[in-house]
Amino acid sequence: MSERFAAGKVALITGSSRGIGRSLALSLAAKGASLVVNFKRSEELAAAVVAAAEEAGGRAIAVQADMEVPEEIDRLFDAAAAEFGRLDYYVGNAAASSFKLIPDLKLHHLDRSYAMNVRAFVLGAQRAVELMDRGGRIVTLSSYGSIRAYPTYANLGAAKAAVEAWVRYMAIEFAPLGINVNAVNGGIIESDSSAYFYDVEGMPSLDTVLPKVPKARMGTVKEVADTVEFLLEPRSEYITGQSLVVDGGLSIIAPPFFDDATGPLRLPEPGDGEDAGAASDA
Repeated sequence: MSERFAAGKVALITGSSRGIGRSLALSLAAKGASLVVNFKRSEELAAAVVAAAEEAGGRAIAVQADMEVPEEIDRLFDAAAAEFGRLDYYVGNAAASSFKLIPDLKLHHLDRSYAMNVRAFVLGAQRAVELMDRGGRIVTLSSYGSIRAYPTYANLGAAKAAVEAWVRYMAIEFAPLGINVNAVNGGIIESDSSAYFYDVEGMPSLDTVLPKVPKARMGTVKEVADTVEFLLEPRSEYITGQSLVVDGGLSIIAPPFFDDATGPLRLPEPGDGEDAGAASDA
C-alpha cells in the first residue's frame, strides 16, 4: 500500500470527532486526504480533529450536523461540495440507539433508531454518489448485533442488519459508477459506545464476556479504523457488497465454549510453555 494513497482524495466521515471516526480521519489526513469532519455536539472535539489533521499535512473542515435530521444531512453535504467540489470517500460512522428489551421499546425509540442508523446512511449515500465524479468508496460501520442476538440490542442490531442489506443493494446499483460499497462489522470495541452499553443495569460484566472471545480482549478503535481504511485503498478494488467482520473471532464461536471445558479440551493459556498445544512427535 502506498503511504500516500489518499493524496488528492476527499473524505466525509460522519461522527468523526471521536472514536473510530476520529482515528480514521487522522490516518487519512496523514496519507494526504482532505476531510469533512462531522460532529453533532462537541465543536471543541471536532476542532481538535481538524487541527490534528492539518498538522498531519491534510486539509479539513468541521461541520455540525445531526444525522437524524434530513435537512442537516443536506447541509453537511452542501458544505462538502462548497469547500471541495467533490467526494471520493463517504464513511457512515455516526450511530445511536436505545438499549432496551423489546417490550420496553416505545414508538420514538424505533423511529429515532431508524432515522439515525438506516435513513441517515441511505440519504448520505444518495448525496455522496452525486459528488463522486471519478468513482469512490462508501463504507458504513455495523456491529455483530446485526447477525447475533444479545440483551437490549434488538433496536440497534435490527437497524445494523438493515444497513448491511442496503450495502448489498447499493453495491449492485453503484458498481457501474465505479463506486464500491461495503460495511465493517465490529465486535466488542473499546470505545465510549461499548462503555455505555455495558453500563446498562443488569448487563453481564466484561470480565465474564471477554474470556469467551478467542482473542480474549476488546478490539481497538484503530483496528476497526484500519479495516475501514483498507476498504478505501486501491488494493480493495474488487471487494464490494461485503460486511467485513472485525471481532477477534467472537461471531464464529458457539457453546459449548472451550473456555468452559476442562482437562485436555481446554485451550492452552498464554505462558503455558513453548510446546503447549503442539502435536506429539510420536
